[in-house]
Amino acid sequence: MPEQPCPDPDAILVLSFGGPEAPDEVRPFLENVTRGRGVPPERLDAVEEHYQHFGGVSPINARNRELIAAIAARTELPVYFGNRNWRPFAEDTVREMTEAGVERALVFATSAYGGYSACRQYHEDISRARDAVGDAAPDLVKLRHFYDHPDFVRANADAVRAAWAQLPEERREAARLVFTAHSVPTSADAAAGIPADGGHRYSRQVAEAAALVAAEVGVDEFDVVWQSRSGPPQVPWLEPDIVDHIDDLHAKGVPAVVVAPVGFVSDHVEVVWDLDNEAAERAAEHGMGFARAATAGPDPRFADMVVELVREHSDGVPARRLGTGPSAGCTRNGAPCAVDCCVPQRRPARPS
Repeated sequence: MPEQPCPDPDAILVLSFGGPEAPDEVRPFLENVTRGRGVPPERLDAVEEHYQHFGGVSPINARNRELIAAIAARTELPVYFGNRNWRPFAEDTVREMTEAGVERALVFATSAYGGYSACRQYHEDISRARDAVGDAAPDLVKLRHFYDHPDFVRANADAVRAAWAQLPEERREAARLVFTAHSVPTSADAAAGIPADGGHRYSRQVAEAAALVAAEVGVDEFDVVWQSRSGPPQVPWLEPDIVDHIDDLHAKGVPAVVVAPVGFVSDHVEVVWDLDNEAAERAAEHGMGFARAATAGPDPRFADMVVELVREHSDGVPARRLGTGPSAGCTRNGAPCAVDCCVPQRRPARPS
């Protein structure tokens, strides 16, 4: 059963990270993302170049609008769209919902996992948006983590199969399956979840999702690696990095890789740049075959899953899970999942 039941919801809010949709939006967007983190301007310059490589447009908003259309086709509830870092901002969307008379809404955050940036920060977004609107704001209940939902797992598995089929036939049998997710500081991962469970909820859930997808594909051996790290080099983050791992696989004589971004639900610039450019180019330098699996979001089963998560609340549909970890992520009006759950870590001071 849902941790925070929301009977008779009258709307759905899709809550996401956000991304620029024009060249002149890139820098303000990046400044929103990194505000208060002490990221040096030269790092923003480098990331801005990645976005401008794609015309200053991230695919994430377009993918979210497609998802919203697919959800809307499967439910009679109105579906709203809000972001943390760019238009449409969550605060503006919750204000729009309030003016439309919405009283109780379920929030689908576009992250499958636990952890501060993957879960608790979305709770903070909900709280901030409601505070911006005031007492008239609707009750907002965030839907649970879905990393182990059968539809999520099977959509990723079919994407892996399709990618594998893209490799030259003579390299398929010896290709290595490599799952990726966004890296985070090791201190943040240690604090993910609650201390009584030993922390590391984020990396444990990613590893379990990868194992479930691999089992669905029928692959016994695979790797879990990380991508898109940022921040000062003296701060340890989850490793190995995808590009470094491709180097290691080449040194071991692996002829090809199938890379599956199981940590992401839709393409955005980090996925496209880090995998389709940097990782693919490194594999090409080594003469290795390379195929990247699609993210699960565009698969019709993903929208089916979102509606099913809603129906866990509206209709009492039993929760379907393949994993063994605790079910979490579902709270009301921005409350954390539990005391000391995914406590944000202090960011190190920028070196002078």
